Amino acid sequence: MASDDESLLRYTKDGQTLDLDTLESHLWEAADILRGSIDAADYKNYIFGLLFLKRINDRFEEETEEIAEEYDVDKETVRHDRDLHEEFWVPDRARWDHIAAQDTDIGAALNKALEAVEDENDAVADRVLTSVDYNDKERLSDATLDELVTHFSKHRYRNADLEDPDIFGRAYEYLIRQFADDAGKKGGEFYTPREVVQLLVECVDPEPGDRVYDPACGSGGMLIYSAQHVEQEGGDRDDISLYGQEKNLNTWAIGQMNVLLHELQDAKIAKGDTITEPKFVTEHDELEIFDRVVANPPWNQKKWSKEWVQENEPYNRFPYGLPQKNRGDFAWIQLMLASLSETGKAGIVIDNGVLFRSRTEGKIRRPILEDDLVEAVIALPENLFYNTSSPGCILILNKDKPENHEGKVQFIYAEDQTLRESGVQVYEELSNQNQLTKEGIEYLAETHLTGREEEHHSRLVDLNEIEENDWNLNVPRYVDTTEPEEPIDVSEKLRELDKLTEERQKTDHELQQYMEELEYR
Repeated sequence: MASDDESLLRYTKDGQTLDLDTLESHLWEAADILRGSIDAADYKNYIFGLLFLKRINDRFEEETEEIAEEYDVDKETVRHDRDLHEEFWVPDRARWDHIAAQDTDIGAALNKALEAVEDENDAVADRVLTSVDYNDKERLSDATLDELVTHFSKHRYRNADLEDPDIFGRAYEYLIRQFADDAGKKGGEFYTPREVVQLLVECVDPEPGDRVYDPACGSGGMLIYSAQHVEQEGGDRDDISLYGQEKNLNTWAIGQMNVLLHELQDAKIAKGDTITEPKFVTEHDELEIFDRVVANPPWNQKKWSKEWVQENEPYNRFPYGLPQKNRGDFAWIQLMLASLSETGKAGIVIDNGVLFRSRTEGKIRRPILEDDLVEAVIALPENLFYNTSSPGCILILNKDKPENHEGKVQFIYAEDQTLRESGVQVYEELSNQNQLTKEGIEYLAETHLTGREEEHHSRLVDLNEIEENDWNLNVPRYVDTTEPEEPIDVSEKLRELDKLTEERQKTDHELQQYMEELEYR
């Protein structure tokens, strides 16, 4: 198999650059090659590794040419001098021309290439790239891999070939979303819809200098958007520290590649179970704390390691009590509170049940409210997520509430498609699920950040009233969500009644005539 060098040269010579739409289509077509060979839920594990390998190869070659030109040295010298390269070092057996030249045992060549990259680069060490096996010939034949490598050879991924270097990260994000859509319910295990991520991050509002943590980071979307939020607000996205932890090995690898392709090289994505193996602890074995904590943890998690926590918990992360062993929501909520600094704010996407379920959860919810740690509850529309049609909610926790929120909880009802007072469209209905609109995200975040109150939509409620409701946080208890009855025009109804009476009299008269004609007495 030979690489398509002539095509690549022509592509660059013509001065064309890859735009986002073209890049997205090209990447999604790679998945088509795997259809029939691999389950839809597993496409991502193979595509992402190849995509990442091709990208770092092309950047390596681009960096080689830049250094050779700057220092007026031979490219071959630069290509084999590791000290001259500041980004990824790509060893010989991992270079794309070597991979593209393979005719047989392509899977073995890919495994060795990815292993070599891991060995030589700390950023992808610890099985970021080798979490899947390309040499599984029952699933991936040489013919399939040959087609896949040839497909990725059609375009170069150098920065100079991209309309904007940032589109590579955006295209990767698109691919994650498409894989989640293709995988259906399983997609929700690694991907939170971007619009929900945006709303949550806008509400917690990370600032330059903040440390942001996601204890169930999945593919890293909340961390990435936190950096983008800082940039959109006029700051430097490098002036924010990102930390995440993910239990699933393949999802962790996707998250690590995701932050690297978004050029967030300093982000730290740890691997392991956050409940039993929290990785962010100080040298004195104390839990690290953060300015912002964001997460969409597993909802109603069964087997959340309650027994382990009862016997081993070293960091006092669950001071309000432990939920039942088959429903871990309040374990995650307390874990996030324990990870907050004294002025920290958290946003968590969670099942609505945490708002009103009684017994054990009610006993945990009450003291959290009494300590004035709940700032807002946003009731989301139904059918936003891949793994459930349930609406869910965003719970905003704050250890340093603004003055106008002290002793209160803000309830925001966002389940109406269009808000009655403002006319803002909160979400749109797509073919298979709902999606928050841009104006909906902006309006909801502004409603929270400004403490705006609006009939049928938002209300600030004193804790005394919440206590009277037995510490129930179900939003419709505090915001009038009933549909207004249509006004009755009495005059019009009387006219309709008169008309009906007249018609009845006419019918009675006609019936009487028929009876007489039939001589019926």
